Amino acid sequence: MTRVLVVEDDPQLVRALVINLQARRYGVDAAPDGATALRLAAARQPDVVMLDLGLPDMDGVEVIKGLRGWTRVPILVLSARQGSDEKVAALDAGADDYVTKPFSMDELLARLRAAVRRTEDTPLATGTTFVETADFTIDLLAKKLHRDGRDVRLTPTEWHLLEILVTSPGRLITQNHLLEEVWGVTGSGKTNYLRVYMAQLRRKLEADPSRPRHLVTEPGMGYRFEM
Repeated sequence: MTRVLVVEDDPQLVRALVINLQARRYGVDAAPDGATALRLAAARQPDVVMLDLGLPDMDGVEVIKGLRGWTRVPILVLSARQGSDEKVAALDAGADDYVTKPFSMDELLARLRAAVRRTEDTPLATGTTFVETADFTIDLLAKKLHRDGRDVRLTPTEWHLLEILVTSPGRLITQNHLLEEVWGVTGSGKTNYLRVYMAQLRRKLEADPSRPRHLVTEPGMGYRFEM
């Protein structure tokens, strides 16, 4: 059974999430604040965390940092904050996805399923297991990325997105394909997810993120990985 930790201080939303998750046979724990969330995460070892940023005792970004100190569990942020600065702060801290309130329950559950899939050990799409460029090296089997002699940490979502691109070097990967494979959603209205995550990856991988050499945008179509 997949176990979900819901971190939310709105009782009505918690009730709705618990009912919907349990109806789909997820195990659910709920925490009304950050301190309880960190304690439950350590005790219950959830498979996915759904986290509100506006908690009564601490900012949700601090909870993300606390979790990332010891676990790579997927973290889905649920927040009414819509500004790009808030999204970037959460993603920089280690969140894997960002869902803006109010949200569709069907879409949220699709994001949850995608997050669970990203943590499963599935075969790579091609025989590629090691990628080396002039700027970094990637060991896809060991989930290790090295740049400038040091390890670079990626979230499960960043790893999934990067794997799709680097296992098809030079090939255009469409926006819709990436959205469906990584987040379980499609549609041009969701391309902001890709822009945010590609910006994250470029900051971590590219020598000059403003002029990417390896993670290249094809405007209006998608992305490609160049060696």
